[in-house]
Amino acid sequence: QVRLAESGGGLVQPGGSLRLACEVLDTLPSVYTIDWYHQPPGEQREWVAYWTRGGSPQYADSVKGRFTISRDDAKNTVYLQMNSLKPEDTGVYYCNAAGAWGNSWGQGTQVTVSS
Repeated sequence: QVRLAESGGGLVQPGGSLRLACEVLDTLPSVYTIDWYHQPPGEQREWVAYWTRGGSPQYADSVKGRFTISRDDAKNTVYLQMNSLKPEDTGVYYCNAAGAWGNSWGQGTQVTVSS
């Protein structure tokens, strides 16, 4: 089992920015992926972005050009930089790590985009 801790959510106005963090609290194998997911209120969880070492980041069409996924090795943390936020970006954001052990979810962080 791998523990993850998300942070960085909050209330922001439309057009604003937030940076979410997914800290990996345990040692990971050399090959793994990190994904961010978004769960709007009352809806199902949807995939947002993907990161793996040595690969190209991938993004859902709804966030391309606005969100950027990156990793800081020194902090063992994967970030999701969210710019030009829209009301429909509101919801709980989760990170997921997948590898030889299976996959693990964080507890989520709430993002609210509202004026």
